[in-house]
Amino acid sequence: MSADSADTGVTPPATVEIDRTKRRIGFGFWLSVSWIVLVVLAAILAPWLPVKDPNANYIVAGSRPPYGPSWTHPFGTDQDARDLLSRVVFGARTSLIIGFVAISFGMIIGGGLGIIAGYYRRWLDRIITIVMLILLSFPALILAILITSLVDRGLFTISVTLGLLAIAPVGRLARAATLSFADREFVSAARSLGAGDGRIIIRELLPNVVIPMSALALLGMAVAIVAEGGLAFLGLSIEKGFTWGKLILYGAGARDLERAPWISFAPILVLFITVLALNYAGDRIRDYFDVKEISL
Repeated sequence: MSADSADTGVTPPATVEIDRTKRRIGFGFWLSVSWIVLVVLAAILAPWLPVKDPNANYIVAGSRPPYGPSWTHPFGTDQDARDLLSRVVFGARTSLIIGFVAISFGMIIGGGLGIIAGYYRRWLDRIITIVMLILLSFPALILAILITSLVDRGLFTISVTLGLLAIAPVGRLARAATLSFADREFVSAARSLGAGDGRIIIRELLPNVVIPMSALALLGMAVAIVAEGGLAFLGLSIEKGFTWGKLILYGAGARDLERAPWISFAPILVLFITVLALNYAGDRIRDYFDVKEISL
């Protein structure tokens, strides 16, 4: 855990560094991060990558689509002879944007409320805690269906809807982390030196609270991507464009699964590996920086 020793004059305890050296982040973490970076780069650079047009029809004369995996189409094609590899790559852009915006919204709103509740406590803490409990008690799927049914199903709407579901879990974690640090020596030292509440929150508490929140961010992003897939099966995902969830839905019919299973299984495989990598990386970060295991 880092504290602003330059401002407070308090040296972080040596036990933190000793405890960290006893833990190893592991090869699996770097393998997961490598896959995440690969998927993100592919999504960002999709228009410039040597992949086919995701909306073009590659019909072979004398043959009826869908076509199975081949050198020309490594993931095969869908019912309209569109290349699945390019559609998975371009679909990653939308799915990752939804996951990133959703968890960022939850982190900013939920994290901010959690820090305020844990620092100021008293009546403000009680009000924010009640709000968090209400959000946790309301069925997430029903809330998502309600919002997406009443407003337009644009990229921003879907992202913010899933972000609302992340506010309560992130807020409770931020509150708990803030409570564990609010009475520590480096915070008391900063207060005795005349630091205001805003400076203490930003310079002393936030760097420490961000560590457990960063692990939850990866887990929350994975949940948001999967949740979008669930909305796609209900017909409530984005109206324009396509995501991994919508690509899976395109090939989910019983007839399609029987004669062309690659239509669904290609995006399912990429989605599974990506979610697995996000979950594993988040778990490793949480274990490595576990607040409960570090002596302060």
